[in-house]
This record gives sequence, C-alpha cells and structure tokens, in this order.
Amino acid sequence: MEYHLDVVTLPVSDVDRAAAFYIEKVGFTLDVDYHPSSDFRVVQLTPPGSACSIQIGTGLTEAPPGSTRSTYLVVTDIEAAHRELSGRGVDVSDLRHKAPIEDWKGGWQPGPDPEHRDYASFADFTDPDGNTWVLQEIGCRRREGA
Repeated sequence: MEYHLDVVTLPVSDVDRAAAFYIEKVGFTLDVDYHPSSDFRVVQLTPPGSACSIQIGTGLTEAPPGSTRSTYLVVTDIEAAHRELSGRGVDVSDLRHKAPIEDWKGGWQPGPDPEHRDYASFADFTDPDGNTWVLQEIGCRRREGA
C-alpha cells in the first residue's frame, strides 16, 4: 500500500491576504478557488515542482489561524531559494546549518553547510498569520553531478 501526502491545510484569518502572499510572494500556483457559499471556501495552492499542495479557506479547519508549525519546503539550492524568496518580499531568516553535523545535537552555525550535505542547511519564514515554514536543502550535490 502506498500513501501519498496530497494536501496540508493551513488555518488563516484572511483567505485573500494569505492567497496573495502564497501566490505573489512565495510563488505557489493557484489550483482551485472554490467559494460556493459565504461560510465555505477552499483555495488550493501548489509549490513549484511539488506533488503536495496546501489548502486555505473558510470552513476547512477549527485550528486557530497561524497554528501550523514547521511545514518543510525542500529545495536543491537553499541559497538560490533564499535569494528568490527574499527578492519577492518574503522575510526569510538567515541561512544556518547543523554543526557539528557528524554528531549533531542541535547546534547551528551561520550560512549553508559548506559541503551542501543533505538535510544540513535551513532557513525559515512565516506567513501573514504566523504559520511557519522551513526551507531545507536536499539533493544539491546530485544537482551538481557530485
């Protein structure tokens, strides 16, 4: 049996503001904006290259706006992703990497991992409601042909 994660629901207070943030600043693609009544609306958005989408809306969840934590966006070039998001107006944290990676116990050093090892480099950003996202670099060396 295979299980595929298709959608993550994010609680937001203002659907239009959140949709604009994810489309205009983060660069997600609008898949669906279904609004059949005043008490139900679903907006589905997909990150470029992702098989998983997010949904925001009205009547989707009872979770408080901004309560989703640490949803990961995996990238093959964390420095390029950081530049792109910052350039689009997203307030992205400074890059950091696990240190020492060989015996990691929660310590960090600034900047990306010098060797661009998988699962070692990170940055964070927050949507207008406070839902948090983590950028993580995986596959950089494969991308470079190493």
